[in-house]
Amino acid sequence: MTLARTLNSILGGILRGLLRAWVLVVPLVAALSLIRLGQLAYFWPSGYHVSSTDMASVLVQGFRFDLKVSAVAGILLLFVLPWVSGKVQGRIAMGVAFLYVMLSLVNLHYFGFYKTPIDSLVFGLVEDDTAAVLQTIWHDFPVVWTLLLAVVLTIASVLLHRFLLTRLKPDTVLQSRPVAIKLTLAIVIFFALAFAGKGTLRQMALQRQHLTVTTSQFLNDMVPNGPIALKYAWDSRGASQNLQNPLVGLKAMGFDSPIAAAEALGMPHGSEAEVKAALTAHDALPAGTPKKNLIFFLMESWSAEPLLYQGPTFDVLGRMAPTLADPGKACHFSNFDSAQPGTHPSLEAILFSTPITPLTMGDVGRQPIPWSIPKVVRDAGYQTLFITSARSGWRDLNRVLAVQGFDEVVDANTLKEQYPEATLGIWGVWDSYVFKYLSKRLAAQPANKPIFVFVLSSTNHPPYDLPSDYQRVTRDMALWKGETTSDTLLLNLDTYHYASDLLGGFVQDVQKGPLKANTIIAATGDHNVRSFGMYADASRRYLQRQVPFVIWGEGLQCGPQQALPASHRDMFNTLLPLVGVDGPYINAGRDLLRTPQAANPLDAPRAMFFTGEARNAQGQWQLGNKDSFACSSAPAAAPSATPCQFNTQDDQKERARYGLLDWNVRHSLNKKSLAGQSAAHGASSVPN
Repeated sequence: MTLARTLNSILGGILRGLLRAWVLVVPLVAALSLIRLGQLAYFWPSGYHVSSTDMASVLVQGFRFDLKVSAVAGILLLFVLPWVSGKVQGRIAMGVAFLYVMLSLVNLHYFGFYKTPIDSLVFGLVEDDTAAVLQTIWHDFPVVWTLLLAVVLTIASVLLHRFLLTRLKPDTVLQSRPVAIKLTLAIVIFFALAFAGKGTLRQMALQRQHLTVTTSQFLNDMVPNGPIALKYAWDSRGASQNLQNPLVGLKAMGFDSPIAAAEALGMPHGSEAEVKAALTAHDALPAGTPKKNLIFFLMESWSAEPLLYQGPTFDVLGRMAPTLADPGKACHFSNFDSAQPGTHPSLEAILFSTPITPLTMGDVGRQPIPWSIPKVVRDAGYQTLFITSARSGWRDLNRVLAVQGFDEVVDANTLKEQYPEATLGIWGVWDSYVFKYLSKRLAAQPANKPIFVFVLSSTNHPPYDLPSDYQRVTRDMALWKGETTSDTLLLNLDTYHYASDLLGGFVQDVQKGPLKANTIIAATGDHNVRSFGMYADASRRYLQRQVPFVIWGEGLQCGPQQALPASHRDMFNTLLPLVGVDGPYINAGRDLLRTPQAANPLDAPRAMFFTGEARNAQGQWQLGNKDSFACSSAPAAAPSATPCQFNTQDDQKERARYGLLDWNVRHSLNKKSLAGQSAAHGASSVPN
């Protein structure tokens, strides 16, 4: 009898916990769905129209993900909900509701800044200069209003929770039922909760690929709530930190081996060693090719769209504008994408040809990466210099870059020492001090020693502050044909002009000085910025990732590719042959100064975004997902006679290239390989 009562009590507790879990799920789903509707309304671009079918698909799929994460919370809480008091139950509901609401509001603002739901860049809060990040967030976002909204939505969720408790009485409603009925109900309710956590009854559980429900990336980005976006960001970060399995990226792209991917690309593929050798094999440079200085600028938030409207009454370039007018001295690639949506990920992608990021913040960054661009250039006989107006302690750059091939790292602290009048702001000193210092260094450079300088600017960054003596430029905003919803648009255009004008002044000085014949200058942006819009409309979608890429030099032959799709992966495949550098850098892209060869699949005019998207002359898509394809192209690049549709071959080749880049990093830089490199380095340093 005692055993029967005990079992009945345990079963009653389990049933009580299951019902409490469901009572918790309902207000969580309501809050998350309400935030999604608010996010859609908050970011909806002016004049943007979608079909009711697409809108319904987004809302339904979003509801399914809301139900999934809420049910998962209920399942996890089954360990405590059956046994706690009603008062403790209410506190648990309040805590979970606030957490879920706050994560989804963070996701809302994250989308506003990066134009993507929460991704692995979010961990920069602790990896960057945390104080500077928090100061920027406080300055640039409605922190107080967001917290107040979170409190209001949490209170509303708690009130709904209490109302459901009062009406449904989960603690007592089924406790008088016979044991058999209790057991049956417990099983049914548990499986209902489990299937809600799975997100479906018959098909595979809701996963990342199910976030794509329309061809509109804007709408697709509304599907994930904060908790699920953070979960996927954590998964991505875990994959980027574990290099032990070299086939992870290849398999994700649909290939069982690097040999299969190389075969799909038409590369040599007799063995893994042959594939790896092909990744760093280049055409021989003509005999006697001179080595030229290479000055490369990675300009903070240097987006492509403002250049579309540049003119006398809408000046965003300043002294740079006249430097673009002579095709014999400047090649402007106007249909060009960044590799990543953030500064450090783009920096790593450019220097190390890696889709995996962050790559160099752990053990990997403490060992030389053989194909690192500065290492390849230094091994070719150059002096190598990294200059930034920011603090080089950010992301451990001061340590990492010294190992990866830079002879010297100059940052805001160095510049402050050189120029005591410089003011150290949130991110560093004003960019003007970079150009002062660079001009001084180049003037002192020995004529027989070529130099490679990599410059990272920082002033064109939120909160878009400028020196007090800067003269702001008046612009006719009627000429701005982009979106105007951002409250930082005008401030951003001012800092954009400031940075571009400084770069233009430097280019003019070099073109008039003694270095003009033996110096190549190149510049690109690290990523687009939020101030210039959501790019939700298909006609503007191609601009979403676009940044300029410009090369300045004497006697340039720009070729036919300036309006064709290209991206960051192509830059050093273009620049290093131009300045006479050969070496084991990765064939990440193509030489943009050559005429593409139809027989060479590596010459195909496509762009790749290293988060897993590609773009051709017709549109863009997520790799391996034909349903994500959206027609959107730069007017000068769109082929008029070809129907706009998903191209299976383009997708296969881009998946193969992405997979091989991922494989190269994992295969070469896992702990076992690093240990071997370290031992070899140690042995080679032992004197005879």
